[in-house]
Amino acid sequence: MPAYVRVADFEADEAAVDSFLAAVDSETGPPDGVPATSITVLGNPAEGKLRVVLFFGSEEDLRRGSEVLDAMSPPEGADMRRVSVDTFELLRNRSL
Repeated sequence: MPAYVRVADFEADEAAVDSFLAAVDSETGPPDGVPATSITVLGNPAEGKLRVVLFFGSEEDLRRGSEVLDAMSPPEGADMRRVSVDTFELLRNRSL
């Protein structure tokens, strides 16, 4: 079964990353209108980088979720700026 991935990169200070992670941890699922199946959050604090990877079960779910996510803004007061968004079809994922 194909899967689709949305990768969003942010510039963010440490406080913004902590705030983002707290928001993710406090939720029981994705935001309304975002039919994602899982989330992976990667960070490089030394360079002020945050990468958010969302997985979707279909291309249509990816499209719908992206529409909602594109309309969202970082939390108020957070020193965080989205710098890029890419989407992919997951071609292979296996344990090594």
